[in-house]
This record gives sequence, C-alpha cells and structure tokens, in this order.
Amino acid sequence: MLGRLAVVSVGGNSLIKEGQVGTLPEQIENARDTSGEIAKVITAGWRVVITHGNGPQVGNILLRSDLAKRFGDMPVIPLDICGADTQGAIGYMLQQGLRNELDRLGIQTPVVSVVTQVLIDQGDPAFQNPTKPIGPFFSKEKAEEYKSRDGWVVMEDSKRGYRRVVPSPRPREIMELSTIKTLLERDCTVIAAGGGGIPVVRDKGGYLHGVEAVVDKDYSSSLLATSIHADLLLISTSVEKVALNYKKPGQKDLDHVTVREARTYLEQGHFASGSMRPKVEAIIEYLQTGGKEAIIASPSTLVRSLAGEAGTRFTVD
Repeated sequence: MLGRLAVVSVGGNSLIKEGQVGTLPEQIENARDTSGEIAKVITAGWRVVITHGNGPQVGNILLRSDLAKRFGDMPVIPLDICGADTQGAIGYMLQQGLRNELDRLGIQTPVVSVVTQVLIDQGDPAFQNPTKPIGPFFSKEKAEEYKSRDGWVVMEDSKRGYRRVVPSPRPREIMELSTIKTLLERDCTVIAAGGGGIPVVRDKGGYLHGVEAVVDKDYSSSLLATSIHADLLLISTSVEKVALNYKKPGQKDLDHVTVREARTYLEQGHFASGSMRPKVEAIIEYLQTGGKEAIIASPSTLVRSLAGEAGTRFTVD
C-alpha cells in the first residue's frame, strides 16, 4: 500500500453554498468543485477516504415527506432511511465528480461509495437531549409552527435562524470497517460514513436495526480515521481557519493548535456547539487515540493546507 492515508471530511453545506436554493444541479456542480480539490490531494500522493455531511439534504427529504403526507397517504420517512438515501445520492455525486476528474488527470484509481452503518448505544443520553441541527433555517415563527404541529424540537443555530434538532448519539463502531479496509488494500478511493453513518443498534438476538437519530459526521470521521490508522484527518468547512472570538471584536485566526490548547479553548466557550465545537472535539479524540495530525480548512484550500499554507493544523503537542 503506497502513500499516506487521509480521511477527508466534506461538510454537507459544501454542496449547498450560502445564497443557493439547493437545487440538484447546484449540488452536482458543487460536488464537482469539491471533487476537483480532492483529486489534487490524491495527485499529491495521498490515499483518501471521503466522508460527508448531509444535514441540509436530510432536512429537504423530511420537508418533501411532510408535503407529500398532506396531499396523500404517504408514509413518513424515518431518519435512518433518510441517512441511507443521502449516502446514496451524495455518494453518487462525489463518486461521479471524482471519477471524471481523475480520468481527466489520467489517474486510474477506482472510486467506490459504501453505504455505511454505525453502531450506537441505545442508552446514549443524546436521546433525552436532542441537539443535532438538520435541514434548512427557519424564522422563529415558522420554527414554532413546526414545533407545535409536528412535535419538532427546534433551537437557534449559529445566530442564523432556527432549525430542527434531533438526537445525536456518539458512534461506537463502523459496521462496514472490514469492507472499507479491503477496498483500501486494493487501492480504491472510498466514500464512506456519509452523514455520520446510518445509526443502528443491536437487539437481544444480535441483529441490527436503524434508529431515529443522526450521528455527527465529524465524530464518525474521527472514529473511522482512528480505525483505519489514517495519517491525517482533514475537515473541510466554510471558514479559512479556526478562530477565537469568531465574528467578534478581537477575532484571532489560528494557524496551529495543540490538544492542550484546544481543550482550553473549548472550556472558554470559543467554539459553537452547532458548528466548530464537534469538529474540534472530534480532532481531539482522533489525536488522543493515535492520530498524527488534523487540519481544518476551506474546500478551496485543501491542497495548500497540506503544505501548511492554509487552514488550522492540530497536533498532540
């Protein structure tokens, strides 16, 4: 097996950019742009496993389901099926975009999407405290309407509006891990754990069942990176660098952060729970379980971040 191994985590919002409606042509075009950057990472000598978010896409499926239910006897789509749907759709867009870009560059590496389940604990306290935002932003009035009519739990997210929040249990095991490892051994580029993976539990007989929850893709990306002994966890997000006092007076962009510093910044409340906090927590977990380094960077600066020219680099010390 040649080349260093990186898990590249792509945010679901990377496929629906700010100001866009989120049409499928827009998402396909954005996936093509993201795939172009990931192809550059591969040409720089890295083997890659791609993970991705799916918050806006799951929210759109639920809204379509809600509209269909009003105009006919259509079943409500549970969250685990939403996760599976988006793994297929987003995996397809990224797989096609990356395959086309690698073909253009003359690189024959196969690209494969894996519908991935993650095992969670049925007793996880997250089920009693929903916190994971999904779907589009709403006004306070519209959010209250969904809360009253459909029983949604809603909260303000990043001061950009209100969103539905659902339970977000921690991932404990990547169920398709052996398949992912086998594909990597055969020099494939793998798309896996999309949307954090489909959350499943085992019943008393040992059989798997999906549950009504969403797993944070950053925590799953961290677990996956640890499980495959990746050399790097690279998280793509909407900002150029991690910052202290973000969008406040005295904002300070960070070039390098140690685990100890990251913990201190978390304790000081610098990172919002709906955006940067889970990314930093996931990176700490990865580095504490044998990871070498992690980077948070914008989609357009992935390759430059590998050279230390962009993004925020995290190390143990």
